[in-house]
Amino acid sequence: MGCCIIVPGEHGKRCLLEKLRSESARGGRGLPRVDLEAWRRRVYEIIEVGQGDDRASRIFDASIVALILLNIAAFVAETVPALAARYGVWFQALEAFSVFIFTIEYAARLWTAVEVPFLARLPAWKARLTWASRAYLIIDLLAILPFYLGAMLSLDLRVLRVLRLLRFFKLSRYSPALHTLLRVLRSERRSLSAAGLLLCAALLLSATGMYYIEGEGQPDKFGSVPQAAYWAMTTLTTVGYGDATPLTPLGKLWSMLTMLSGLCVLALPVAIISTGFAQEVNRRDFVVTWSLMSRIPVLAELDVAQAAEVLPLLRAHNLPPHVEVIPAGGLSDAMYFVASGSVQRKASASAEVFKTGDFFGIGAMLEGEPSQGAFVTQSRCRLLKLFREDFHRLESANPAVAGVLRQAANRRGRARSLPAGHA
Repeated sequence: MGCCIIVPGEHGKRCLLEKLRSESARGGRGLPRVDLEAWRRRVYEIIEVGQGDDRASRIFDASIVALILLNIAAFVAETVPALAARYGVWFQALEAFSVFIFTIEYAARLWTAVEVPFLARLPAWKARLTWASRAYLIIDLLAILPFYLGAMLSLDLRVLRVLRLLRFFKLSRYSPALHTLLRVLRSERRSLSAAGLLLCAALLLSATGMYYIEGEGQPDKFGSVPQAAYWAMTTLTTVGYGDATPLTPLGKLWSMLTMLSGLCVLALPVAIISTGFAQEVNRRDFVVTWSLMSRIPVLAELDVAQAAEVLPLLRAHNLPPHVEVIPAGGLSDAMYFVASGSVQRKASASAEVFKTGDFFGIGAMLEGEPSQGAFVTQSRCRLLKLFREDFHRLESANPAVAGVLRQAANRRGRARSLPAGHA
């Protein structure tokens, strides 16, 4: 074994570096090699995948939520002159600390974007750009942007400080209720757009009628349709400030009709949102996220566009142990993905266990055959459920995605030497 005596000068430095490199390459006691990919994967598991199943992930989530709530409280307290004068320095210190933490969080989410299964096929820069364009990441960026803009431009941008309130929407990542509400607004956007169009029509009709009825008598309040629109909006919403009121009997009658139409029109979006929210809550026990989908290998094979097609169709359920998911001999109207826990298929001749990442029921769902055995949860489980009608809707809109699931079912059937309908 060779030996090198370290002497002052360039030769000694080169010799030392060569020795350390050789020992590191041999896996010896030289400088430890940092596995950046393993670190990146672990960071991804903590900030994205864990979601309560990992202790480090629970600590991270709780810390971020606590910091967000503290920021919101500090923003409100800072608007009180007495508190701002007394604790202004502490408010500034909290703001700097929060921006530092949120910046690290944002950078970590971009850094780990290449670990997202749906983006794994893309180049690293494109994966991070796609991930940064998501609504959550845009909110994260806007939440820290005012601080850096104010520092770079050396201005007190008070208007941009309002963007600090966007940190409240960061909670939607950790709040199932807020996440569900946003999903309802997105899924019911067409119905809400129709209700909004109806409201605009009622507003225009009410303002136009009042313009012709009261325009000559009160030109300062109803002299044009835009002026009358202010009265129409306050009347349709039944607020009625009283600063613009009709004087003629016909104008008062028109006001009564406007108020009645306002009650009917404004009830539509409220009913749409409340009904959609109730249905969504009944169908879901927890929020389905990309992180949960990435635990299922067959879903992780999808690209980002395909995953976006499947995500809204999945229904989520938390089930305790010893719950029968599909009875023996029963017909299944859905297929199930195991996001966590394990499910056992109890048949007369054998038993089979489905663990995290597995799926079952697709063959019986598609073929309409009775289940070969009862599927029972062995532990507390998180199951993602895809109904038959949603699968066929997906197959009509995007045959390639449905084809992936069919092929996976066929592969599983061949691997177990069983018909696909029994998978």
